Amino acid sequence: MKLADADILILPGLGNSGPGHWQLRWAERMRTAAIVEQAEWDEPDPDDWTDTIVKAVELAERNVVLVAHSLACIALVQAAPRFDAGKVKGALLVSPPDIEGNPNAPAEAKAFGTVPREPLPFPSLLVISDTDPYCALESAADFAGAWGSDFHQAGDAGHINVASGHGPWPEGLLMFTRLMQRL
Repeated sequence: MKLADADILILPGLGNSGPGHWQLRWAERMRTAAIVEQAEWDEPDPDDWTDTIVKAVELAERNVVLVAHSLACIALVQAAPRFDAGKVKGALLVSPPDIEGNPNAPAEAKAFGTVPREPLPFPSLLVISDTDPYCALESAADFAGAWGSDFHQAGDAGHINVASGHGPWPEGLLMFTRLMQRL
């Protein structure tokens, strides 16, 4: 699938993607990309977040590919059963937090409750760092298996955000390009 053939919906995590974050950079570079804005970035309401994602998918004019980071991965998985069948063609899931089992997960994220374990109804790629403070590699592998996602270890990359040195994140863009070619 070509970028021009899809609406790329970028889903930032808790606190939004600040200046220099790879998601913001991608949104600026991709003509068909848009950041899905949440009403409350710092004290998220799980129902509001999932409703906002579902509405963004419904309003998209073309097929959709989702790019989620951190807590937005959990919101996407919770929203997925509500998507119109066949509209979402794929998803890149980067650094999902283990909100159930990781004591370092932000308290605000715990409101999202139990992480769904049903397979996603579209192809996906889950990318996790060996040193993510919010999700152990084993937990991420469990998520990938449950969701039917391809799994990629990003090495020593922290939470794959600006704080861990990932502004432009060209490796991620390459993974996203490969995912798009597969769709």
